[in-house]
Amino acid sequence: MQADDARYLKRKYKGGSLDVHPTEKALVVQYEVEATILGETGDPMLGERKECQKIIRLKSLNSNTDIASLARKVVEECRLISPSRLPEVEQLLFYLQNRKKSAEKKEKKQIKPRDLTPFEGMELDEEANINSIDDYVELLYEDIPEKIRGATLILHLARNPDNLEELLQNETALGALARVLREDWKQSVDLATTIIYVFFCFSSFSQFHGLITHYKIGALCMSIIDHELKRYDLWLDELQKKKKADILSNLKKEYEKALKKYHGLLTKQEQLLRVALYLLLNLSEDTRTELKMRNKNIVHLLVKTLDRDSEELLVLVVSFLKKLSIFLENKNDMAEIDTVEKLAKLVPCEHEDLLNVTLRLLLNLSFDTGLCSKMVHADLLPKLTSLLEDEVQRQIAMCILYHISMDDRFKSMFAYTDCIPQVMKMLFDCGEERFDAELISFCINLAANKRNAQIMCEGNGLKMLMKRALKLKDPLMMKMIRNISQHDGPFKNLFIDYVGDLAAQIGLKEEEEFVIECLGTLSNLTIPDLDWELVLKEYNLLHIN
Repeated sequence: MQADDARYLKRKYKGGSLDVHPTEKALVVQYEVEATILGETGDPMLGERKECQKIIRLKSLNSNTDIASLARKVVEECRLISPSRLPEVEQLLFYLQNRKKSAEKKEKKQIKPRDLTPFEGMELDEEANINSIDDYVELLYEDIPEKIRGATLILHLARNPDNLEELLQNETALGALARVLREDWKQSVDLATTIIYVFFCFSSFSQFHGLITHYKIGALCMSIIDHELKRYDLWLDELQKKKKADILSNLKKEYEKALKKYHGLLTKQEQLLRVALYLLLNLSEDTRTELKMRNKNIVHLLVKTLDRDSEELLVLVVSFLKKLSIFLENKNDMAEIDTVEKLAKLVPCEHEDLLNVTLRLLLNLSFDTGLCSKMVHADLLPKLTSLLEDEVQRQIAMCILYHISMDDRFKSMFAYTDCIPQVMKMLFDCGEERFDAELISFCINLAANKRNAQIMCEGNGLKMLMKRALKLKDPLMMKMIRNISQHDGPFKNLFIDYVGDLAAQIGLKEEEEFVIECLGTLSNLTIPDLDWELVLKEYNLLHIN
């Protein structure tokens, strides 16, 4: 026998620490191995020490598991754990059991705000298990039905944030998902939706965005969205042809059949669009990524999607446009197409979130005078005016109206709405509190138009304004009164009753801005019956220092 044949390996295990796996149901045993190669005479020839780790996966651990029995089974089957450590094993298993429950609560709490509502096709007849991930990946190499099942099982894992770190380490699974999406997305909307949803779960956390970029999922999503929007146009054309053909033949069967098929296709397509757009919205946190999207016409794709009826999809699309609109280039892209006209159709609407985000986008766009003009021509003025009665939407609607009122071309249009009586009521309802800057600024702009000023003075309007301005010594309200006073007309004679009050403010040590507005108002009162000599003498205006 040769010397090499007589050599054998002798191992000694030294106990170490016992802990739990950070992301799955498993115990981790850290131990040290002392390995010695012995010669044929039994003498040591080579020795080595090595730190090792063993993971004990606990597939049977759930909320109903008998922890004591499971702990005994673990100690019996793993000779690395001494029987004397049975209490420690029980304690760790109890922690794992309760951590699973808290993880489920955490999933609901953490991912729900950025999650999508479940959609048709996500149902499963089994519970996905992280330990079976290799089996799910195998399904991705089968036919379309098996691929959908495999992707759905992986999706159920990805929806739990605790699994994302481990999935991140599984390059085989992620690579297979990305490959199947690239190759087969046209063959099955369900398959494409499910795989994109998996990557969407990663996109909900900024630290995983590099992974999505690595597999070029964002660019693929944009191609898919563009393709689906073109398919939608083809469906509409086909539906219209069916409708015309049925009208000519006095038959409705073909059209009704096509309509039913259209609605089925539309539901699945909108699920796909939602998950793809939501993923892109998450990725757009990085302005460099957002710029790449703009170069691929993301604005045009989003505006085109505004034609849809799904409120959930529309909330997402308008939110995305609102985020993009803060950059000049994106705003200019929106100005080149019929963005405002499509948004105008959403005002008002019963879906409060959709209405709110639509108004916020319109507010961003209203800083552009050209887009303000489009808003007026889209008949948004009376619609926005009606929202002044809505306490939730009032402030945003007023800010948009304020921007519109800055243009002299549109000031007169407010006289043909209920806007002025509403803002006057809002002014008087403020009591002795300071007015909102937006409200009083809006009123100042409106008062610069003669017809608006006349409406403001109707009834006790001017009396209430003067009383409030003089009591609060408010320079902005006095500026509004000054704008009213500049217009010629019969209502100008109403100011005669307040000449003395205005003149008296000049001699008092009031705030300079307020005094200037009072003087300006007096200078506008070119009334023939007004005896200025008497006013100057009575209030000693010629000798004021």
